[in-house]
Amino acid sequence: MMQAAAPSPGLFQSLRKILDTGAGAIQNRVELFAVELKEEKQNLLTLIIWISVTLFLAMMAVIVITGTVILMFDGERRLYAAGGFCVLYLAGAVGAFLKVKSRLRETSLPFSDTIEEMRKDREWLQNAK
Repeated sequence: MMQAAAPSPGLFQSLRKILDTGAGAIQNRVELFAVELKEEKQNLLTLIIWISVTLFLAMMAVIVITGTVILMFDGERRLYAAGGFCVLYLAGAVGAFLKVKSRLRETSLPFSDTIEEMRKDREWLQNAK
């Protein structure tokens, strides 16, 4: 007796495998995006907390030091001391603003790993033709 040969996979079976592979690749990219989004959210929250603590403590120190120094001067010189502190604080604020501005320009694009993987996928698909 002769056994029947196993049927070769049809067009629909091949198409199903291709779609399954594509869906798996998309799922991997979405999972990578979700992980990066979670990391970015945690980094941002941590950064906001530390900035808030730093600003609060720095402002408390500045207020106490400023008040102490101004009170050390006699009557009419206190106005000059207060004006000097205003100039000093304004210069510091401008310097801090410029530093923040340059830092924002230097940061990498969010989700850069996801974007890079999708770029590699497109290159592979274009070269596979």
